[in-house]
Amino acid sequence: MPSTRLVLPLAVAAAALALAGCGGSSNSATTTSTSTTATSTSTTTTTATATGKPGKKLEGSVGPGFVIGLTQGGQPVTTLAAGTYTLVVDDKSNAHNFHLTGPGVDVSTTVAETGTKTFRVKLQAGKYHYQCDPHASIMQGDFTVTG
Repeated sequence: MPSTRLVLPLAVAAAALALAGCGGSSNSATTTSTSTTATSTSTTTTTATATGKPGKKLEGSVGPGFVIGLTQGGQPVTTLAAGTYTLVVDDKSNAHNFHLTGPGVDVSTTVAETGTKTFRVKLQAGKYHYQCDPHASIMQGDFTVTG
């Protein structure tokens, strides 16, 4: 009988850890972020063109968990046309940063600070890379700029 008393609390603790690891609170933050992005995207979609004219908006995000991303109009960025973009980064963790590098571009948020930071970047043809500097091996992404 003593083993039954020990197994039940361990099972409850394991279930709690599993739920925390699944990112219950992280999912709600992601949903909020996505919903915010969808709201601001309608303006971006109407004003942006595929020619890289000023006014195009990119949305970067990092945290609160081990997630990093770059989207435009709610879609993950894989290829962009050369041009000037406004990059708005939502940094949700004081353990991460968002660092974008590529031809003529090297911008980043700081690790210790959180919040929204806006950059104006001129993207040229070539390969670009974004990462969380402290966790670059697992939090990173790449995209290509054409023309």
